[in-house]
Amino acid sequence: MAFLNVFFVKSVSMRAKNPFLKGIMFILGITAAALLPLFFIPEPQGKVGTKVIGKSVNLSEVKFLPGKRGGTLYEAVSSDPKTFNLVMAHETSSTEAVGELFEGLTEIDLKTLKPVGALAESWEFKEGGLKWIFHLRKGVKWFDGVEFTADDVVFTYNDIYFNPKIPNSTKDSFLIDGKLPKVKKIDNYTVEFDLPAPFAPLLYSLSAPIFPKHVVEKAVKKGKFERFWNNSTPPKKLIGTGPYILVKYVPGQYLIYRRNPFYWKKDEQGQRLPYVEKKIKFIVPDKNTQLLKFKAGEIDFYGIRGDDYPELKKGKGDYTIYNLGPSLTADFICFNQKKDVLPDWKWKLFSDRRFRWAISHAVDREGIVLTVYNGLGFPIYSPVTPANKLYYDPSYPKFPYNLKEARKLLSEIGLKDRNGDGWLETPDGHKVEFNLLTNSNNPARVQIGAILKNDLKKLGIDVHFQPLDFNNLVEKLLHTHDFDAVIIGLTGSIDPNGGRNVWMSSGQLHMWNPNQKKPATEWEAEVDRLFEEAAKTLDFEKRVKLYKKAYRIIAYQQPLIYIAAPLVLEAVRNRVKNYYPTVWGTYQPERIFITPSQE
Repeated sequence: MAFLNVFFVKSVSMRAKNPFLKGIMFILGITAAALLPLFFIPEPQGKVGTKVIGKSVNLSEVKFLPGKRGGTLYEAVSSDPKTFNLVMAHETSSTEAVGELFEGLTEIDLKTLKPVGALAESWEFKEGGLKWIFHLRKGVKWFDGVEFTADDVVFTYNDIYFNPKIPNSTKDSFLIDGKLPKVKKIDNYTVEFDLPAPFAPLLYSLSAPIFPKHVVEKAVKKGKFERFWNNSTPPKKLIGTGPYILVKYVPGQYLIYRRNPFYWKKDEQGQRLPYVEKKIKFIVPDKNTQLLKFKAGEIDFYGIRGDDYPELKKGKGDYTIYNLGPSLTADFICFNQKKDVLPDWKWKLFSDRRFRWAISHAVDREGIVLTVYNGLGFPIYSPVTPANKLYYDPSYPKFPYNLKEARKLLSEIGLKDRNGDGWLETPDGHKVEFNLLTNSNNPARVQIGAILKNDLKKLGIDVHFQPLDFNNLVEKLLHTHDFDAVIIGLTGSIDPNGGRNVWMSSGQLHMWNPNQKKPATEWEAEVDRLFEEAAKTLDFEKRVKLYKKAYRIIAYQQPLIYIAAPLVLEAVRNRVKNYYPTVWGTYQPERIFITPSQE
């Protein structure tokens, strides 16, 4: 499942381990025991050019220290949550706020990428994978003490996710030829999923959060679920089963969490996890202020920007810098192609592939890597970065920096400076100009926007660049569609089905023209077909080929003009023990503990 993100260079401690919030690929085998991955997490790259950067983590060598309970972890997030309702959340500001309160039936072991049980203890399938039986974990309690049962699972799927009156991306990810699975209760601790067709991503899709029927049902029946658990809801009313409970939220200042004393996970000695007693997430929109707080010892984690690295590398603070390799995603430019919200001349321009190609040729990706990321990054031309070795292909179509080629394409469209004022005009006399938005609390995107404004001016295109508050930006992108173009990013996912809400024409995050009842273009229809076919394809190699074909079409059409992926670097206080970050998230974060003498 993809989400709009505030920063994509960010502390992995703030990333949700739940694969619903960070999708990961798996392969459907012959038996449940054969659900093994055909690849492993790529080793973090320790070098850029000839420079050795940071410390890498090898999960195969991980040995957890005996944990000690207590202490407080201090983090910084970049924005207030837009909602506490994970079903309605489309942005990391929300998923980071409440992701640890909830769990799904499954989760992922980041060491092996095997699916493992969370709220489901085990499972088996019958009828060639069309019928799946899940055995639920007994003794799990919601925060209010009520027992978790099959009723919660059946309610969550049938009444929330699969409810035709509640639009949500989880439903999109479960559609198979336009049909949804049927979910029914066998007994209090057993549920059955009946599929309309084989569905390769099932186990990872089932990591979607489960919600308490006894708390949520009333709002669903009254048709008020979309406004339920908004960001003004008192934290005590947020009832989950996860490792942490949100106990206080002060807008613009902080979120405070306490460990769930009855969480079901235990260590080898039988001690309940998590070890850390308390978490505080300070809301700090300005990245420079986050850096100052880290250097002052006020927060434990800091996602390093390229410009920060030389200073932090030389610093003598009590911290370690980790290198997680290339980011799973890259920022991109998206032009609005929703016809009913744009002037006709802009819609025709933004919908013309040649115009998007021209803009792509005007993006100096290598220059941006050098100036914005201090050389610690990679130019990106397609939806897949080098971090995803399974689907990354250097032969995907590229549009390298070439202003001469950009001018040629713009001329082919009929854009010329007809009155000699230095700006291009359309054949019917409209000055070629557009508003470009991004979130103001992401310095890298703000820098990129300024660079693009300057480079496009050289072509005679007038860009009105405007950074906005992140939640205000999300409102424009997903609800009012009041934008011409935007610089934004999405969370990364190895499993392409996790990006179904972006690439399917009916998807809610199909940002340039979302929620289409029928594909607007032939190429979008073909991408839809490939994603549908791949989801039903159990042959691993065939599935990879189908998704690669879809990505090749997307890279050729350039609906999202990708820019660059930074090297993901993180500075972490040495008082934080059992901390093993990867580009996919933190390995077994419940085992983190704090050295008592340094608390």
